[in-house]
Amino acid sequence: MNLKKNALLAMFIAVLSFSCATMQSKSYKDVPTVPKGWKLKWVENFNGNKIDWSVWSKCERCTNADWCNTMSPDSTLYAVKDGHLILRGIKNPDMSKDKSPYLTGGIWTKGKKSFGPNFFIEVKAKLQGAKGAWPAIWMLPFDSKAGWPDGGEIDIMERLNFEADAYQTVHSHYTFDLGRTANPLSTKKSPINPNDYNVYGVEVTPDYVQYYINGKPTLKYPKINDGKEGQFPYNEPMFLIIDMQLGGNWVGAVDPADLPVEMDVDWVKYYQK
Repeated sequence: MNLKKNALLAMFIAVLSFSCATMQSKSYKDVPTVPKGWKLKWVENFNGNKIDWSVWSKCERCTNADWCNTMSPDSTLYAVKDGHLILRGIKNPDMSKDKSPYLTGGIWTKGKKSFGPNFFIEVKAKLQGAKGAWPAIWMLPFDSKAGWPDGGEIDIMERLNFEADAYQTVHSHYTFDLGRTANPLSTKKSPINPNDYNVYGVEVTPDYVQYYINGKPTLKYPKINDGKEGQFPYNEPMFLIIDMQLGGNWVGAVDPADLPVEMDVDWVKYYQK
């Protein structure tokens, strides 16, 4: 009788241990992150040993915006390794060729691949911290002639310095030119796992923009008053930008001692209904 009880007890402990181990091994990365009703249409896994230039291009340098004033096509800023895209921010090793003190890598689907209208997109990425680091994942209109901010902007993720949070924001004529950012709320700062991968998502429908981090809803921005005064310009195809920026008025000064810094992107997934 005791042997039978001991055997049953041992079996119960084994099952319990297996269940606990399974629960412990199931991290936030394994939790379904996609709202119901969306079907996977396209995946970028960054397989192989180079970026797929039929889909992506390197972000171009600009002089009229902080986010792109250090963008560079230098090959040392870009890598594809073990199914991951690596974008780097570095101190410029040779300012005789490029006057920018820092160089950063970024890619976009501008002119090549559009998303939507009416879509869900998510990106899994890990962000190294550095003073002055400003990695971002965001979207702009694919072929809008309205210009910025009238055409709208969807910021899926922006992180500053070493912060353990990410910013998610919508921009438009309504929020930027008219300054109406509080009702409805157009930006929110939400916690992330600062030293690990996070899944950043956005759901764009004719009636709202809903942000997610690791499958959890964060900011929801609704269409109001039928989108009057340029309040909701998001019902059109958009292109995706992923960039590792350094410095700017918002993030502040760069500390060269923290460089190089990297942005590691595991995958991009695009869904439609």
